[in-house]
Amino acid sequence: MLGRWSRAAQPSAADVLEALVGRGATLATAESLTGGQLAAAVTAVPGASRCFRGGVVSYATDVKVSLLGVPDAVVAGPGVISADCALAMARGVRQVLGASYGVSTTGVAGPDQQEGHPPGTVFVGLSGPTGETVLALELTGSREEIQRATCHQALEGLASLLS
Repeated sequence: MLGRWSRAAQPSAADVLEALVGRGATLATAESLTGGQLAAAVTAVPGASRCFRGGVVSYATDVKVSLLGVPDAVVAGPGVISADCALAMARGVRQVLGASYGVSTTGVAGPDQQEGHPPGTVFVGLSGPTGETVLALELTGSREEIQRATCHQALEGLASLLS
């Protein structure tokens, strides 16, 4: 159902939520660099409560570890700006909130580097019963543009995972 979108007609939050509802599936979000903007985009859709379980804004590293279960070895190794962290966050929020699918965002919105990564380095983690993946993104623009593009890519990634 979701495979019909092209670059010209990309899925909206409403489209993704309808696909989740159609599957009897639920969604949870774990956000760092987007600071709750992905959850806000989802809950802006009337009827989102039919499938949205909730979200965790895990801006601080210790919250990623203690609440979402990101392993200390990931923090010490590749760091919180990594594919490993994004996937652990997506898995963790799925478990903590009892959702079918978990989507996470971690990276650098700017203006400064973090962990040696330039602004625009972003990882989106996706975990669900149909599979798991991480989107590694190199985005450009202002802090706000990077955050907005990350939310858009997260929804597109979830649509792909559902199709």
